[in-house]
Amino acid sequence: MSVSIDQSFVKQFEREVHEAYQRQGSLLRGTVRTKNSVRGNSTTFQKVGKGAATQKARHGNVPPMNLDHTPVECTLEDWYASDWVDKLDELKTNHDERGVLARAGAWGLGRKTDELVITAADGTATAVSGTGLISKKRVLEALELLNAGDVPNDGQRYALVTSHQWSEMLNTIPEFASSDYVDGHPFVNGYEARKWLGAVWMIHTGLTGATTATATCLFYHKNAVGHAVGADVQTDIWFDGDRQAHKVTNYMSQGACLIDATGVVKMTVNDTLALS
Repeated sequence: MSVSIDQSFVKQFEREVHEAYQRQGSLLRGTVRTKNSVRGNSTTFQKVGKGAATQKARHGNVPPMNLDHTPVECTLEDWYASDWVDKLDELKTNHDERGVLARAGAWGLGRKTDELVITAADGTATAVSGTGLISKKRVLEALELLNAGDVPNDGQRYALVTSHQWSEMLNTIPEFASSDYVDGHPFVNGYEARKWLGAVWMIHTGLTGATTATATCLFYHKNAVGHAVGADVQTDIWFDGDRQAHKVTNYMSQGACLIDATGVVKMTVNDTLALS
């Protein structure tokens, strides 16, 4: 009987971890180019150059474009989120301790997934000039940099801003605040976003330097950043008789890399300034 109870515990916990990770863990996993089921400690994303049209002589051979292929290596890293669940504590608490641990572990791994993506994207050298608060002028400059780099405006552009800069945009940019200009309010992993100027805009609290005077907002195309998954979020549970507790470990093997710096623009903002 005890064996079957443990198995039920394990299966339910694994399901709760997976659901929590997918629902509220990572906001950015679906916004970048992802390669699943990677074998080994690294994988390669191919960056393909631009093709050029040419002419040919009558009856001559068509010249090949000779597209430039640049391999971009993405190294995977192993991450863990672990804790103990005392067997008798579950009888003494009036909340679902297993659910609490499942969500805490899954959300922790989700934040790490986003951290890997943000760190990779932050490696771009393409940046908007100036500092201070975000403004319509600076937003247009960021989009201009993407357009100048021939980055497709195909519905796969994303803009990540801090919560303070989001408030500043609502306060000072009427087009961002008004539904007359916003193309829609999609939900990304349970959080409301806005589609404006061809990009999906989201608040992200994990941006580099958030709440400081040198916070970074990011604008990017999905194919500009790579996310590699060797092992998706998994759970290991075992019972320690000496401790009379279950050891619950959630783990994953993932990595992220900057594929094309042209497709990512960063903007330095001051999160300590008062709203305009």
